[in-house]
Amino acid sequence: MDETLQSATGWAVTHVDRHLPNAEPEAKRVHRHGRLDSEPVGEWPAGEQGLARDRPLPRERLIRMEVPDQRDQPGRHALDQAEATSRELWQAPDGKVWLFSVVRHGATWSTSRIVARISTDGAHTWREPVPLTTEAGTMVRARPIVLANGDYLLPIYHETGADPERTAPDTESFFLRYQVRSGRWTESTRIRSRLGNLQPAVAALSADHLVCYCRRGGDYNPRTDGYLVRSESQDGGRTWSPGKDSAFPNPNSAADLLRLANGHLLLVYNDSMSRRTPLTAAISTDNDKSYPYRRNLAEGPGDFAYPFAIQTRDGKVHVVYTTDRRTVIRHAVFEEKAILER
Repeated sequence: MDETLQSATGWAVTHVDRHLPNAEPEAKRVHRHGRLDSEPVGEWPAGEQGLARDRPLPRERLIRMEVPDQRDQPGRHALDQAEATSRELWQAPDGKVWLFSVVRHGATWSTSRIVARISTDGAHTWREPVPLTTEAGTMVRARPIVLANGDYLLPIYHETGADPERTAPDTESFFLRYQVRSGRWTESTRIRSRLGNLQPAVAALSADHLVCYCRRGGDYNPRTDGYLVRSESQDGGRTWSPGKDSAFPNPNSAADLLRLANGHLLLVYNDSMSRRTPLTAAISTDNDKSYPYRRNLAEGPGDFAYPFAIQTRDGKVHVVYTTDRRTVIRHAVFEEKAILER
């Protein structure tokens, strides 16, 4: 379904819905955006064994990750059958395309580990996967950012506990830093907080000053003290402050943070402590000191979750998120001024 929603105040969001075939809401996670030739690389659903089986979003180039037959030509590697469908696709400044994947070895996410693949031909063929983590329970949800010195910073997290309905208080976020010159990954300090935290989203405020917002830990029951967890780094992401409750409510759901081309920050989150509705876009024009400009991208009955935001060359903001218990992917397109001029 393609739909444009517009109000009398000029707020317009173009929505594109794509239904996930054969979706299993409790088991499926969606792939993420990357960039190819400065155009958006569409997000798509996982079908059986993580295959990309959806149609491209209108007017967007899709890198379509097919799992090849074992008899396929050399260089097109089949994905590990143990690999879960939580993947992050990202194109680096040098043109290489990275695919960060979660491999789950047991019944719960706390058995997961992260592997990485690289493509040097626009995601047509892939090198063999390389393990990034060996610690059980490590996962990735958000894209890397490029630091001032050219290194990459990948947000990851460590989830503990065998209960699929809650994470333990020692669940914590941290980062892997990729040194481009040496090709080495190093680990940051970990972010610890009151309820635990996971799925960090990061942005740079200056060359060395970074901020991240994390999903709170715990269970899914309504509570009156559930907030996004905020942490800062003053040394380019090597060490992080203890996680503190932010001013933003969080019902145990993912958020995304994006630094726009003009330096403003975009935070997309569920403005509720108990439900994954509404899904709100907030803008900071003062380097994360305040977010006075806010607008709901989706609201009302239902659930709107797992947002992922990019800004394209034309200045438009694209936010992809799930609804209907992760059986539908929705793509919203808008300009920043629609939030600032409300």
